[in-house]
Amino acid sequence: MAYVDGFLLAVPARNLAAYRRMSAKAGKVWREHGALEYRECVGDDVNVKWGTPFPKRVKPKRGEVVVFSWIVYKSRAHRDRILPKIMQDKRLDQKTMPFDMKRMSYGGFKVIVDL
Repeated sequence: MAYVDGFLLAVPARNLAAYRRMSAKAGKVWREHGALEYRECVGDDVNVKWGTPFPKRVKPKRGEVVVFSWIVYKSRAHRDRILPKIMQDKRLDQKTMPFDMKRMSYGGFKVIVDL
């Protein structure tokens, strides 16, 4: 079964274009190293009336938008082989991020249903 890394974060709306450029580059790098899918999504209908809305989890400040993203791998072992290569890839500059990485939520997930 596949394995997924998921991310939830807040990005200043004024930085969304820069985030998109960074993500497009990162997605290409991840795919070159073997990731099966790379998705970045900006919140559109996130203030729902049931459950816990994403904004409540990520606590966006005024002028920030919610971003939800995920990367799909063949397995956790596959992810664990790819990730060190990603972190060492010189094309990804992790020093200048267009969002606050300390406020990002991240985790790895086993896929239990894949239709």
